[in-house]
Amino acid sequence: MGQQKPPLTNDIAQVLLSEEQIQERVKELGEQISRDYEGKELVLVGILKGAAIFLADLVRHITIPVDYDFVAISSYGADTRSSGVVRLLKDLDSSIESKHVLVVEDIVDTGWTLRLSYIVENLRSRKAASVRVCTLLDKPSRRAVDVGIDYYGFIVEDKYVVGYGLDYDGHYRSLPFIGVLKPEVYGGG
Repeated sequence: MGQQKPPLTNDIAQVLLSEEQIQERVKELGEQISRDYEGKELVLVGILKGAAIFLADLVRHITIPVDYDFVAISSYGADTRSSGVVRLLKDLDSSIESKHVLVVEDIVDTGWTLRLSYIVENLRSRKAASVRVCTLLDKPSRRAVDVGIDYYGFIVEDKYVVGYGLDYDGHYRSLPFIGVLKPEVYGGG
């Protein structure tokens, strides 16, 4: 029998945002988005994989008719800093022409993810009525590219965070909270 791995929580230096804090803020965002898009045809576009959990919770708090879709991009791999090289792995399944689009992201730090993948520009070029951005976490101290953020859940410091969809090398997404990863786990110590 193989040796059991320790629970993922052993790699967390501190819980930055509790499950309760996250759920309360997601509810508030859903209410605000519902008010802002009342009477409009809204499509949420989640950026996989990180935004999937946030989008699933967010859409349940939006009280107006809403559709959603996903795009998948790659920019990190197992590295902790964005390489600046982004690949589109999955495109939208449906047209967004004349619809209001809200791009849903897990975290915006450098801005590379949204800019270099041309997600926002690409969606605008598809004749969407509007394209705005909603992120769970905003890390402005790492911003390298100006990205207009219309909705955000929390502003966080420059720490490596995981949980609630955010990962390191494919792990920790399932944690129900946002935690700071111990530097020795990712070689940052």
